Amino acid sequence: MEHESFENAEIASLMNEWYVCIKVDREERPDLDQVYMSAVQAMTGGGGWPMSVFLTPELKPFYGGTYWPPSARWGRPGFREILAGVHEAWQHRRQAVLAQAEELTGHVVQVASPIVSPSALNEEILKNAMSTLIRSADRVHGGFGTAPKFPHSMDLRVALRCWKRFGSTRRSELGPASIPADTQRRASDAPLSAQISQYSDEMLDIVTLTLDKMARGGIYDQLGGGFARYSTDERWLAPHFEKMLYDNALLIPVYLEGYQATGRADFARVARETLDYVQREMTDPQGGFYSTQDADSEGEEGKFFVWSRAEVESLLQPADARIFCTYYDITTDGNWEHKNILNCPRPHDDVAAAEMLSPTDLESILIRCRETLFARRSERIWPGRDEKVLASWNGLMLSAMAMGATVLGEPKYAETGCAAANFVLREMQTSEGRLLHSYKDGQSRFNGYLDDYAAMIAGLCDLYQAVFDTTYLDAALSLAERMLSQFWDDAQGGFFYTSADHETLIARNKEIHDNATPSGNSLAATALLTLARLTGRRELEDKAVATLEMMSGQLARIPNAAGQALIALDFLIGPTHEIVFVNQASQPDARRQEAEFKTRTKAPPILFRLRQRFVPNKLVHCRDGDITDDRLPSTIRSMLSGKSGQQGLATVYVCRQGACHAPLVGDSQIEEGLCNL
Repeated sequence: MEHESFENAEIASLMNEWYVCIKVDREERPDLDQVYMSAVQAMTGGGGWPMSVFLTPELKPFYGGTYWPPSARWGRPGFREILAGVHEAWQHRRQAVLAQAEELTGHVVQVASPIVSPSALNEEILKNAMSTLIRSADRVHGGFGTAPKFPHSMDLRVALRCWKRFGSTRRSELGPASIPADTQRRASDAPLSAQISQYSDEMLDIVTLTLDKMARGGIYDQLGGGFARYSTDERWLAPHFEKMLYDNALLIPVYLEGYQATGRADFARVARETLDYVQREMTDPQGGFYSTQDADSEGEEGKFFVWSRAEVESLLQPADARIFCTYYDITTDGNWEHKNILNCPRPHDDVAAAEMLSPTDLESILIRCRETLFARRSERIWPGRDEKVLASWNGLMLSAMAMGATVLGEPKYAETGCAAANFVLREMQTSEGRLLHSYKDGQSRFNGYLDDYAAMIAGLCDLYQAVFDTTYLDAALSLAERMLSQFWDDAQGGFFYTSADHETLIARNKEIHDNATPSGNSLAATALLTLARLTGRRELEDKAVATLEMMSGQLARIPNAAGQALIALDFLIGPTHEIVFVNQASQPDARRQEAEFKTRTKAPPILFRLRQRFVPNKLVHCRDGDITDDRLPSTIRSMLSGKSGQQGLATVYVCRQGACHAPLVGDSQIEEGLCNL
């Protein structure tokens, strides 16, 4: 519409003559987008972007829609006709228009704070979510639903938690009523335990199939790492080439958890390559993370990313070119609009066998070919980049960087996370502690929204557990206190999307449904639970529980719109493990560990091995044995006080909400104890 209508001189003259035109960046003003999207959905039965809404001078909506062509076609009215029709109605039927605006505004206010009958917060909600995910999963291509296909990162993480929770040690607690009918039919002749086993194991199968298909598809940048926003087809081949920071921030933890759960090195590789892409192409020199890399370059979508076979053959040695083209599905005719999107339709080992190569030798060939093509691609005209820094998306990427540092043992990701956190806290926070939403060209603006606070709190908590610098926990507590004072709903529980001192809109929205990113309330519940358990602040956990109770009806009825809240619920139900590692720096062996501790994201080897296992509901502190209780930072004093090293050896305490088991002393005890989590 921007090119077709807004830049059309004739249409623009009508807009300027009849209307006050306001263009809104929905990433900078998601509060406005939420409010007026509700109005468009009520009018049209659906929503989407671009979105145009006609308002009264009091900002009340009375007409709107999504895409309109400049002139009528495809059964759609043209934007010229829309402008003329709305102008005519305003001039000659204004009372009817105002009545429509009042009615529509009333609807927007009503849906802004939905009230759903509550459900008990228990495992039944997670069982129902597991059933829903199984029914909606694509068993051929992975993912959920059909084209266009989105990654559904939160749902995949829920699936992994259900697999962990309802796996072999918990299957006796499941009942047959929770098993979908089709699964019961497939296993009708098997004993109940086998039915339950099949049902539970399907969760891991769905996740591994999806991660594998996405990683080998065109939605993943096979040369540079990172994921595009979505696939236009059901098999992940042809993406909308735009890369969003939030998608990659959400997918990195999924691949790392997939690696933890399965040990598959290719999942770790994808996570590492995506983290490297963000460091290389999406990080501001001052530390913050940019928002978006465009789909278009030189006016064509995907031009930067696609290849002809002739170009590939001109860059590589003939033998390498043949193998590379076979592996990455490159043909003379092309696999997308007469060009080729790099993708891997055949598994690596299958191609190696067909080419009579070892998997290692095949990978060596592919590595040097990718390096050559990546260097050539870097000489092309790059896609545009939206360099605004958004607090919420940066918070999500903080969590991803912290997890990459701890699971992969890569200090550079922790360093990148620290630089981003420091940037947001320095440049996007006022002296009074107010968080600002957006930064660009040296200027921060717009009041922070709920997801800005919640995502940053969660990211700071994860960063603390990577580097054990309590500065980040202090910052998280400060943001949490402001979030509670400015966003909490005393009447019904949960959080409003805008702060109490935000500009007045026609409705104050309460976001509870996940979209492409987690909802503000689900992020807030997750962040407060984590912060409460790390610091011993029970009042923070009470607010998190109240938030989940407010959302419980949705969790029970629409679990596929509440993935992040289900992750928080899984954490709340537990078991949750609070692990305190006491490093005995006074011993020679401990000094060796301390040196490694500082070069492996401040994690001793035993702790690093724990972090490579899928133990999702764990929190980690690390205490230097030379620091006395009275010198501990106040933020964590209640959690670490009294937990000292034993027998001059490294010591680990495993606790649940402050109640601790007997300490694990020495490497062998620690190894055995942590393996049982």
